[in-house]
Amino acid sequence: MLYYLFEYLEKQFQVPGATLFGFLTFRAALAMILSLLISTIYGKRIIRFLQKKQMGETIRDLGLEGQAQKAGTPTMGGIIIILATLIPVLLLAKLENIYVVLLIVTTLWMGVIGFIDDYLKKFKNDKEGLKGRFKVLGQVGLGIIVGATLFFHNDVTMKEKLPIEEQRVLLAANPNIEASKLFQDEIKSTKTTIPFVKGNEFDYAKLITWISPSLEKYAWIIFILISIFIITAVSNGANLSDGIDGLAAGTSAIIVLTLGIFAWVSGNIIFSEYLNIMYIPRVEEITIYIAAFVGALIGFLWYNTYPAQVFMGDTGSLTIGGIIAVIAIAVRKEWLIPVLCGIFLAENLSVVMQVSWFKYTKKKYGEGRRIFKMSPLHHHYQKLGYHESKIVTRFWIVGILLAILSIVTLKIR
Repeated sequence: MLYYLFEYLEKQFQVPGATLFGFLTFRAALAMILSLLISTIYGKRIIRFLQKKQMGETIRDLGLEGQAQKAGTPTMGGIIIILATLIPVLLLAKLENIYVVLLIVTTLWMGVIGFIDDYLKKFKNDKEGLKGRFKVLGQVGLGIIVGATLFFHNDVTMKEKLPIEEQRVLLAANPNIEASKLFQDEIKSTKTTIPFVKGNEFDYAKLITWISPSLEKYAWIIFILISIFIITAVSNGANLSDGIDGLAAGTSAIIVLTLGIFAWVSGNIIFSEYLNIMYIPRVEEITIYIAAFVGALIGFLWYNTYPAQVFMGDTGSLTIGGIIAVIAIAVRKEWLIPVLCGIFLAENLSVVMQVSWFKYTKKKYGEGRRIFKMSPLHHHYQKLGYHESKIVTRFWIVGILLAILSIVTLKIR
């Protein structure tokens, strides 16, 4: 809203400083600062409100050190993250941008699912909360919305570079030619980025066109199914990572900041040309959303680091995972998720491996056996005697290394 206000003031009255709001970097910086202030200043008030409403977490006895002390800590703190993200976005982003709209819808959609889950656990004394099938149904619904929008919406396009020979001719005629002249017109495409591959791109339509070229018109089905899978997997991974103080929020901040870099360079035709990566018009606007989201996560960490004064609950963890997944799909970097979201992947796999091995050995030997002392993975290290602060810090370090590796894929083919 402020963006439109200052745009109007600049056009009508040439107000000094109003042009700053036309710069993406200025609005992104302002969004991060504003979200930090909201999450730290008003976060305390929200925590007090949750305490008054007796939103304390009920802790199951899992035999973990320091676990009993967490009982009564307010949960549902994901509300802080959601509010601290949406307010700066509504003030500073271009709200007609389809990518921004999708992220706002994702935040509200997943936030509501998580809120219902937390509400049922606390006020309805339902330990399971929202049934798993309803969570999955909500994730599938969001996947359909996101996949269909990104496939069919007219503003979701990409630009491919001209053939090499044409580029050479143009550069030979004018070495200082604008980067935009080296790209073709905007097109609809189901192409995505594949890391560590020389060609660096893959068209989802090829998954069915090898059968018959006429099947290309059904590529939207493949794209939507992949969107559903990614959103479901990442949101569940973030949910599993929310087990010890500061782990989910800190890891997610690293991931989202990295995706912000991808969004910025992918939406900038000069950087896209220099890095030889896919140019996606208008996607750079989600940098505003990402900046606000990172600020909200860091601000939430002010109260969530050990010893936590508030837990995010499913209100926060499901929302975080959904947002990360949608950003990755929007900037066509979803195949980097196993690397960039390696912490989430490890948490997911630890649970799958533990449960599968336990069931298999119980059936074969009559007694279930375990691979880890406990799952998800962070609890395994707690059982080994590591303090949760050390576990969280080391997971953050691993997350930073994975983020650097992900950024390096821009040039390593």
